[in-house]
Amino acid sequence: MSSAGRTASQTIAAFRTGETNARDLAEQTLAAITARDGAIGAFLHVDREDASQQAERLDERRRSGQSLGLLAGLPVAIKDVLCTRGQPTTCGSRMLKDFKPPYDAHVIERLRAADALLIGRTNLDEFAMGSSSENSAFQQTKNPWDATRTPGGSSSGSAACVAARMTPVSLGSDTGGSIRQPAGLCGIMGLKPTYGRVSRYGLVAYASSLDQIGPFATDVAGAALLLEAISGHDPRDSTSVNRPVPAYSQSVDQPLAGLKIGVPREHFAEGLEPEVASVVRGALDVYKSLGAELRDVDLPHSKYSIAAYYLIAPSEASSNLSRYDGIHYGHRTEAFKSMAELYAGSRGEGFGPEVKRRIMLGTYALSAGYYDQYYVKALKVRRLIRQDFDNAFADVDIIAGPVTPTPAFKLGELVDDPLAMYLSDIYTISANLAGIPGASIPCGFSKTGLPIGLQLQAPPFEEERLLRAARMFERATDWHLQTPPLS
Repeated sequence: MSSAGRTASQTIAAFRTGETNARDLAEQTLAAITARDGAIGAFLHVDREDASQQAERLDERRRSGQSLGLLAGLPVAIKDVLCTRGQPTTCGSRMLKDFKPPYDAHVIERLRAADALLIGRTNLDEFAMGSSSENSAFQQTKNPWDATRTPGGSSSGSAACVAARMTPVSLGSDTGGSIRQPAGLCGIMGLKPTYGRVSRYGLVAYASSLDQIGPFATDVAGAALLLEAISGHDPRDSTSVNRPVPAYSQSVDQPLAGLKIGVPREHFAEGLEPEVASVVRGALDVYKSLGAELRDVDLPHSKYSIAAYYLIAPSEASSNLSRYDGIHYGHRTEAFKSMAELYAGSRGEGFGPEVKRRIMLGTYALSAGYYDQYYVKALKVRRLIRQDFDNAFADVDIIAGPVTPTPAFKLGELVDDPLAMYLSDIYTISANLAGIPGASIPCGFSKTGLPIGLQLQAPPFEEERLLRAARMFERATDWHLQTPPLS
């Protein structure tokens, strides 16, 4: 079997048993990218020579009898917002089109230590700002299920390459739903960990108090493996939490007895397409047939999550992106006569429209006279949203609902309506504001054949519970086995 058709667990097992070697795994993955990515546009950069060299070193280590890491032989695609030594890290922006970091992000170090094969850099909305891939400065990624539709964003390339079976797993980042939304729209598994579970060292920051790095996979076991490999304390990130990492890959197949699932009333209200509601309700019935108890829960402040997010995230973005001025970092304009023109020209040429929009929003919200009125108030709402989750989790084990209000929308359909675009994250943003883990798993299809996702959320640092609950559903259904038409 080609590596392109295997799950992560099957790929690792094939390598460990000697059924295949790392060189063949790398070549099969590169062949799948060559055959399929022309129609999808998931990758911004693939260094074939580097991938081959990684594979040769791994094969040599196995021949010499050295111990192998958790992900030995597993091809992993990387969202192009994670610094990788010597590889382009563009963040989907002209501002960083020539940037090659001199160091590895923490998660890249972990992947190398686990003997994964780093196979390429995936497309994204510029600086992880967007929900459709249309904000990338370089290309649009297309949904493998329907090339006229968005794969979601901002981790569009990472989701699309897994859905199209170019790689079995990939890494993305999630600031307001950027893993779960594209996972839902592409029919794969995606997981945003608890804030602090995975180090953000080496992740180019968008909104530092919201960003988290997480896995995409074709199945839950693959996500468990990748999460286990990248989790853990890192003293270089002051928000990284020092607590033990469970062996997620060992416990993921253990069903949860007496599972109590909370169903938020607010997530089945106006704005949710009836077709999506019906599929998600059907998924909840599957849990009920497995012995789970469904309970209605209230998240009364979730209706303010979009407003709070679009004050907090742009405020942090306006600060984080101030370093890209053509002097300290990033693109420098060639046409300037003064320092002011250098700043204005470099940032004007380097950033795209959505990034400029969010910088302007954030700068306004943080400005004198409006700081208390907007930014501080949004922080207070954020605290209330976290309290809603704490209250709900006192009564239930996990919370379940839709990932997005609609299936994948047409490319270009919402590009001139940013508010409508922002609403595609309406069910995912609150988990980032609260700092809790969330996952998207495939749970059905629309009448037109587009994937629909089920979102599961758990209390902080309960990723193990989240993965086991997701696996329960996966064992009882075959939605995760469905694949888009592949060449």
